Amino acid sequence: MSKFHAIELAIALAIRQRDALALKHAQTIRNLNFGKSQLVQLTGYAADTDARWSAGGTAVALSAELIRHHYQFMERLQSAVQMQTGVLANLEAQVAAAHKVLLKAEYKLAGLENVLKSRKLQHAGVLARREQLTTDEFAALRHARNGAPRLGETV
Repeated sequence: MSKFHAIELAIALAIRQRDALALKHAQTIRNLNFGKSQLVQLTGYAADTDARWSAGGTAVALSAELIRHHYQFMERLQSAVQMQTGVLANLEAQVAAAHKVLLKAEYKLAGLENVLKSRKLQHAGVLARREQLTTDEFAALRHARNGAPRLGETV
């Protein structure tokens, strides 16, 4: 088992959480784009209906009832446009919230990766010092065995 198993496990979990949040963020963006396209369709339909009404109403004498129905219909369309504008504001807030949560997950993951990196560097330094100490001891023993002059002896 790796010396860094716990932190590697935490990183794997953070990656899964980040990926799930990224999918949720992408879905909120798709919802927002769909809502925008619906608003474009509604406003386009209202403009087309108004243009057709204006162009066609001049040649024919219209009854008061027909005019009243047209204005009621146009009011409903404008109401739907306003409602869709409110929906878009809500969807934009959802996108912003999902983005904030995703960024938080990214920062957490980056922090865990930095901790792992620093611990690995620290561990490598400990191993290097141990190896150097072992090498120094071995060199000292070899030097002593090869007849190095003893304290107080002259060569």
